[in-house]
Amino acid sequence: MDRQISVPIKKEDAVSLRAGDYVTLTGTIYTARDAAHKRMQEALDAGEALPIEMQGNVIYYMGPSPAREGRPIGSAGPTTASRMDKYAPKLLDLGLGAMIGKGKRSQAVIDAIVRNGSVYFAAIGGAGALLSQRIKKSEVVAYDDLGTEAIRKLEVEDFPVVVVIDSQGNNLYETAIKEYQK
Repeated sequence: MDRQISVPIKKEDAVSLRAGDYVTLTGTIYTARDAAHKRMQEALDAGEALPIEMQGNVIYYMGPSPAREGRPIGSAGPTTASRMDKYAPKLLDLGLGAMIGKGKRSQAVIDAIVRNGSVYFAAIGGAGALLSQRIKKSEVVAYDDLGTEAIRKLEVEDFPVVVVIDSQGNNLYETAIKEYQK
């Protein structure tokens, strides 16, 4: 199924998606990678507020390359999501609506996706230059000292992703293998 979704993502949109759905996202998403996730966890451990609201928001696991002249951002391909697995369940429990990355997720993350009615999207690895064309604005909103790993607020238009793990726990990485083997 092809779907157009506005982000931040509404709970009813997240739970209506199924593994294998092609989706385009339009609106606001945030970037955060390993170092930013570590900082957010440290803030939570210290009883401090996070620099961004989690409720319904989407975090894209991406560290952009420098922007070319006249562009808001450089190449913007996904990074391996499993590196954020130790942090993701807590953020999902705080209301994170969706994550975008590439690769498999741990069982703890899958359980948190199901528990919270969230979704995990994959963006196409190796297509960072094309994906960056769907990013209309980029601004650092936290942890500027982390450079490419700073948290950025992105305005996206028709950003293409695929649902890999849906709110029911269906996992495209598993079902696609079974389907291919038939």
